[in-house]
Amino acid sequence: MFDINQKNLSFDLISLALRALMYRILFLMIVVGSLIGCSNINKILKSTDYEYKLKKANELYVAKKYSQAVIIYEDIFPVLKGSAQFEDLYWNYAFSHYYMKDFLNAENLFKGFLENFPTSIRAEEAAFLRAFCYYRQSPKPELDQTSTMKAITFFQTFMTRNPASKKNREAMDIIDEMRGRLEIKAMESAELYFNLGYFKASATSYNELMVNFPDSDKGDEYKLMVIKSWYELAKKSVPEKKIERFEQVLNECADFTDRYPDSKLSNDAVKYKSLSVNQLKNIRNEQNKTST
Repeated sequence: MFDINQKNLSFDLISLALRALMYRILFLMIVVGSLIGCSNINKILKSTDYEYKLKKANELYVAKKYSQAVIIYEDIFPVLKGSAQFEDLYWNYAFSHYYMKDFLNAENLFKGFLENFPTSIRAEEAAFLRAFCYYRQSPKPELDQTSTMKAITFFQTFMTRNPASKKNREAMDIIDEMRGRLEIKAMESAELYFNLGYFKASATSYNELMVNFPDSDKGDEYKLMVIKSWYELAKKSVPEKKIERFEQVLNECADFTDRYPDSKLSNDAVKYKSLSVNQLKNIRNEQNKTST
């Protein structure tokens, strides 16, 4: 009698075999397609008719075969430089890299487009896309933010030079997003200083956060961390510096109250003020005892 488990096993084996066959056919199709594509590209490249090459490159571009289009564009680029077709060629060449997500080269090409065709009707879009390429290269907050800062700079320049552009709203939204990324990175650095016990560096970093991001909704949190940093620094200071640093805590607490009178963190600021006042009383009492 045929066991149901054997039947299921046979069915599974047949399914695996069919799936493997399908993958193999698909792989062969891709390989054959690539070979045909390479063969066609080689035929085009061997031609001495540059008008024909440009036509084929544009056809590949329209067909979204950007990697193949780029090969031909690069071949005819130096020959057609300065010709009537050069602007369109340059534009498609830059966009081919952009669509392939090669934002490093795309940014450089949009920059080159602006240098070669400063009065083109496409100049505004090229300037925006150059900044946008930096935006697309912007990494996670914990990584180096050079591309983020360049994106902000180029978008700000774009808005200054194109005050009536319809793209300005999008540029402003991207700048806000990029500034948020820079704020997170700066906040994480300040937090790390505090956690490692580098309290002076922590106080400086949180102060810089307040200066660099004055509209942040975390301003009172940063100010409280300045207070905590100075307090922890004062506690661990040598005796001759304690008074100066606990007084600094009091100054920071007063500034907190002036800046954020309605903050939910006000009680925490008051707590550090009281702690610092008590510390100063104890220090001065000790000094009085010693002097007598």
